[in-house]
Amino acid sequence: MAWRSRAARRRLTPVGSATVARKRLTREESRAQTRERLLEAARELFTERGVNGSSVEQIAERAGYTRGAFYGNFADKQELVAELLEQRTRSEVAEVSDLQRRAESFGDMLELLRHWNRERDQNLPDWMALRLELVLHALRNPEALPMLAQREKLARSSIQTAIEQRIGEHGALPADPALLALIVHALEDGLLIQRLLFPDEIAGDVVVDAVDVLLRSWRPVASDPPD
Repeated sequence: MAWRSRAARRRLTPVGSATVARKRLTREESRAQTRERLLEAARELFTERGVNGSSVEQIAERAGYTRGAFYGNFADKQELVAELLEQRTRSEVAEVSDLQRRAESFGDMLELLRHWNRERDQNLPDWMALRLELVLHALRNPEALPMLAQREKLARSSIQTAIEQRIGEHGALPADPALLALIVHALEDGLLIQRLLFPDEIAGDVVVDAVDVLLRSWRPVASDPPD
């Protein structure tokens, strides 16, 4: 458990001549807060120094806790890496799924995705640096490959669902929807890297433009009656 001074624990806030103590957290709330601070510290350090260049002690110190606090929440750095991957992936899947529910047409969906991509673009350098570090970590540590593969499957599954809903409703798809989802996912990865390399030439919503081209080219094929 991380050491804190009495003042830090009580967090007294002056109000006139009196003080008001901050609401005491439950054990579960305190544990969740500690865990989230450790995850945030790890995100920062992995982006700055890489996964292999960041120690458990450095993560704990950045978060303001002790080594014991780290091991009270994570079995090891590997488990923390896995949670970072899952958190980010599930967050993006939930956000895009919400856009799909709100969209009333193919055009609506593209506009909502365009806005979402522009917002994501503001933090793109940090996220891509972290993501590439996690990929490198998995390549250097084969035991981490399954968790990275699970992250990728979750992302592709979300794309596949969108393709089946938005394109499949017009008729037969031109190929296995799982393959189409893989193409879109790989295209997104490549375009985001190009966006980082050429920020003045490539727009923040380039992924939407590219996916729009792909999906529109697939729709006429999907609309053709089967032989």
